[in-house]
Amino acid sequence: MIRRRQFTLFSLLLLASSALFAQTTQTLQCRLQGFDSDSIIQASNSADGLRLDWRGTDDQQLSLLLAVEQQQPVIKHLQLRSGNDDWITLLTDSRFEYRIVEGLRRISNQQLSPMRELGMELTDAVIDRHKWDVFWDAPLDLRQQEFRGNPPPMEGVASQPGLPRSSDEIRRDELSYRVDDCAVVAEGTRVEVSYSEVSLGSFSGEFVFTVYAGTNLMRAEVLASTALPSVAYKYDVGITGLDSGVTGNVNWHDTGGLLQSYTLQGPANADHVVLQAANRLVVAETNGAAIAAFPPPHTFFWAREVEINVGNNWYRKDNDDSFSIGIRQGEQEVVERYLANWSLYSAPPGSQQQMAAYFLPTLGSSDDAFAAALAFTNGDVYQPLAGYKVMGSHYHTNMGRELIASGSLDTRLRDFEVLRSAGINIAGPVDRPREVTQLQEQHWLFEGAVRHSDADFMVMPQMENSNLLGGHWDLLFSLPVYYVDERAPGTPLITEHPQYGRMYNIGSIADMMTMVENENMLIYMPHPRTKGSTGYPDAVADSTQFLHDSYRGAGWRWGMGSDLSEQRLSDYRVIPLLDDMNNWIAHSDKPLKSLLAITETYFKAPGDDIYANGPVTYLRLDELPAGNDYSSITNTLKSGDYFVSSGEVLIPEHSYSGSGTTALATAEVSWTFPLEFVEVVTGDGVDTRSTLVSATDLLPFDSTQFQIPFDATGQKWVRFAAWDSAGNGAMTMPVRLP
Repeated sequence: MIRRRQFTLFSLLLLASSALFAQTTQTLQCRLQGFDSDSIIQASNSADGLRLDWRGTDDQQLSLLLAVEQQQPVIKHLQLRSGNDDWITLLTDSRFEYRIVEGLRRISNQQLSPMRELGMELTDAVIDRHKWDVFWDAPLDLRQQEFRGNPPPMEGVASQPGLPRSSDEIRRDELSYRVDDCAVVAEGTRVEVSYSEVSLGSFSGEFVFTVYAGTNLMRAEVLASTALPSVAYKYDVGITGLDSGVTGNVNWHDTGGLLQSYTLQGPANADHVVLQAANRLVVAETNGAAIAAFPPPHTFFWAREVEINVGNNWYRKDNDDSFSIGIRQGEQEVVERYLANWSLYSAPPGSQQQMAAYFLPTLGSSDDAFAAALAFTNGDVYQPLAGYKVMGSHYHTNMGRELIASGSLDTRLRDFEVLRSAGINIAGPVDRPREVTQLQEQHWLFEGAVRHSDADFMVMPQMENSNLLGGHWDLLFSLPVYYVDERAPGTPLITEHPQYGRMYNIGSIADMMTMVENENMLIYMPHPRTKGSTGYPDAVADSTQFLHDSYRGAGWRWGMGSDLSEQRLSDYRVIPLLDDMNNWIAHSDKPLKSLLAITETYFKAPGDDIYANGPVTYLRLDELPAGNDYSSITNTLKSGDYFVSSGEVLIPEHSYSGSGTTALATAEVSWTFPLEFVEVVTGDGVDTRSTLVSATDLLPFDSTQFQIPFDATGQKWVRFAAWDSAGNGAMTMPVRLP
């Protein structure tokens, strides 16, 4: 009896566990939307899972089988072939893993200082609004009580409110899947597979996997939001289940550009092996094929003071049979003086954050995978474009001071060698000379710039100021001009210096604007609405200096207030400001305001990630000027005949015709990543509106001419922009409508 009863219980347990196993491993049937027999990517449900078939790069064929096991998405297999060759299986039973680290977002005293000077009421609501654009914040740095040692050479940075930090503020977690639904949507030349529900730390949402026709590119992302009030975070992503086998190996280029490879013959790894890989790129090779892992090239990075590679990739040998690769963000800066600047991403409550990674499988070797992946960023070099010169601006190289310290005007600074190798033709070092050596530093800046320039590369002096005009503002020179920031009573505006010759003595706004007008200088606010310019240029919108023709606009840089819910780079801070500025002056006869692409970083060296951290300006300019006459550059900037770009999207030509309801925007656009949308943006002096056209039906690595009808009735100005699926883009400058 006892044995029979034990056997019965065992049988019941066995039956129950079998039923549970069947329930957790049964295939989840996905809902298919937007498919037909002519769909460029074919999708079908089967007993084994969801199958996707498409043609990718160089007409390679890809077949992907996705299933849900124990409520978790699994790549049952990924196969590739060329023509009628045999299929090569690259992935088997592979999974996606995510890790997140969360901290507490704080505002900085750097932001609070100008807010107090402007008399802003610092309510909780005001502080909460501005804290998301913080620059000097490092939520994971528990050692920081105050700034250690001397403050960075910035604008009066002091400690943050609310310090010291506590370990209770930091949370770590891995992605938890509870998938109970699967939707497959065909949109243009892409297919998105969405799985819900997932959770990652305090975030909840869905996991989305996207494939694109015409390329082998695959995108994995967690789309999720948090309800907590002050979340700053970072995330890591990886793909598991790579066959280590006989041929399995991991490949990357080090920061010197040399190829490194590991054959996985050592013991299993307990954690990620961090790689300081060039181009943010790691490649796994196995079974006659390869797969690359890399992040979105620009949205993945928040603003920093330097571009030093802290290790954005990883691999891990999981056991003797398999390994994993992926992308990651470090947890602190690597330079002591900048440890307080590691701000992470901002996640306002309810905002849908896009935590993405790219994986690119390909036939052939790791060399083929490197070439295919690097094509999306043109090898991290800004593309040359006929009739244009590529300009990078606001580089804190302290050129004059560094040359003085070297003892020779002929010292070559490696900062500019790095910029030149990235495809930049015009580099703008923005010095901030000290009062006691202001004229000397200006002289060494001007003379050193000429010595670093030739027919293909020009160093164009700039200076950043934080007096008189409100917030921070850059001066761009048409030719060398000496000035000091003081004017004693009775001193003429212009005097003769015994060593440097003609010089200006600046003691007021009127003095500054007279010099700017006399010398054909331009003014841009480099980091509007944040840092030491919090509250600006809004606070001076009606001032004589802001309304002056030479006050051209503001700097465009992403990463100050990195928010991965943005569709465009600096979607919440700089781009709305561009439109606001032009609505402020829409009913006047003043020239419209523009953006200048800036970087805001300090010293540079080979191996630094220049491309990922800086946008550029494409100036319509046939050749660089000679010597120290930069007027052709400033005149082009003043005319607005240029566009700004992250590098992957270009707009070589655009025009507007017609009027009223028959207005038409025409634009030539080229791109690498699959394009997302283009838009015609207009303003009537009060409101801004966008005529947005989806571009998801277009293949990657292409170009086309868009013709977009828009209603210009009552509109005062117009601009055009194009944005791709990785968040990269380009924008033309606004022009007035008749």
